Amino acid sequence: MSATLPPQQAKVLTCSDGVMNGTREDKSGAALVEHLTNAGFEVVEQRVIADGTGNVAAALTEMTNQFAGLVVSTGGTGFAPRDQTPEGTRAVIEREAPGLAEAMRLCNPLGRLSRGLAGMRGEAIIVNTPGSTQGCVEQLDAILDVLPHALRLLHDADNSH
Repeated sequence: MSATLPPQQAKVLTCSDGVMNGTREDKSGAALVEHLTNAGFEVVEQRVIADGTGNVAAALTEMTNQFAGLVVSTGGTGFAPRDQTPEGTRAVIEREAPGLAEAMRLCNPLGRLSRGLAGMRGEAIIVNTPGSTQGCVEQLDAILDVLPHALRLLHDADNSH
């Protein structure tokens, strides 16, 4: 008989100058929180930061310290000069998960314009999604089915396969 596992935890990071300055509403962050919750994740933190490599790296470092779960960012994955989320992510991840990022880009033709990364830091999985409400949910949906298994593998120190 197997024990019931507690819900897996997630955090959401919105990377947006507009949201940070109060000129835009954080619709993509809210959509991710709702989507993760509906998928059975316990969202334990939601944070907003300004765009920029340093801001992203600092926030992801703080959010993943002593955290065993999923961190989903939204925003900053495009071609605009301030879109530096992948660069900030690359600075903190210890191992990339290119299959996740590739699957996310394949969900929609516009996904090919996303420079988002996926990878691991400690016991956390970090994935970058675009800033559009539809795009972030579509890209998360592209990998949502495998994330619980990926998190279990990441947390299993006695991995016998």
